[in-house]
Amino acid sequence: MLNCIAVDDERLVLDLLVDNIRRVPFLHLVKRCKNAMEAAEALQSETVDLIFLDIQMPGLSGLQFLESLPKPPMVIFITAYKEYAFEGFNHQAVDYLLKPVSFERFLKACNKAHDLFNLQSKPLQKDPQPDYFFVFVEYNQIKIWIPDILYIEGMKDYVKIFLANNQKPIMTRMSLKSLEEKLTGHQFVRTHKSYILSAKKITAIKRDLVCIGAIELPLSESYKADLEKMLSL
Repeated sequence: MLNCIAVDDERLVLDLLVDNIRRVPFLHLVKRCKNAMEAAEALQSETVDLIFLDIQMPGLSGLQFLESLPKPPMVIFITAYKEYAFEGFNHQAVDYLLKPVSFERFLKACNKAHDLFNLQSKPLQKDPQPDYFFVFVEYNQIKIWIPDILYIEGMKDYVKIFLANNQKPIMTRMSLKSLEEKLTGHQFVRTHKSYILSAKKITAIKRDLVCIGAIELPLSESYKADLEKMLSL
């Protein structure tokens, strides 16, 4: 639903515009305005997605009014003067309608505004997080599949990455913090200043220990809240 206002200084034209708006199912008229000042008041008090705006009005013209808005809503100009068309589109108007406007042409402009509103309302699609990364091991780059990680142990300038299908951990020169950043969004939790665990692999929690199967790893008091939040305890 698009909240809109209708702005025109001619009463009969405004009445016709309001009637057309009420015939469009996805439009909701929040206010009819005789001039730019009434429109400005409406924008202060109402949430407005679309303005149907006349250009030639006494006092402040439609173009001047639009230029005065720091963040204007979508606008459809409705005017008797075609010479303002270029300037109207230069203000990024959705459409420019010449009076008298048929309902068919009016509806076409409304559909354009509706499509644009839906497009702008869609959340940006983020690129999916990769489920792997590479680390250097003895001058080679080794691919680490994130779902295979059981836990990670930090040792000063090195980390040991313990994997489900490897008897020996992968040891690489890297800080625990930089590795933690690679795991953002993959349900890993720090349980100790030297340990990061896969939350999915945790099988039990004791007073000061976290278990992954038969493996027991330290749980510091300062990290218990993060662990409970991750596991929704």
